[in-house]
Amino acid sequence: MPHMTKTLKEAIDEVAALPESDQDQIGRRLLDHVEKIRALRADLQAGVSSLDAGRGRSLDIKEVIARARARYAHR
Repeated sequence: MPHMTKTLKEAIDEVAALPESDQDQIGRRLLDHVEKIRALRADLQAGVSSLDAGRGRSLDIKEVIARARARYAHR
């Protein structure tokens, strides 16, 4: 895996030494985390694209925070 960072390779080597059931649990949690990061990046890119296209508008920051907490807090 030539593009893996040293830290990630070390973590994977450590996980590989664990029992299979632990590896599966860690793998599922890692994949879930990666999906959350991808979704967040997609949301950010959509926002940037919207601003670049001139579709920006004023927002109520309390409402934005409440929506973000509702969407991401329990994933």
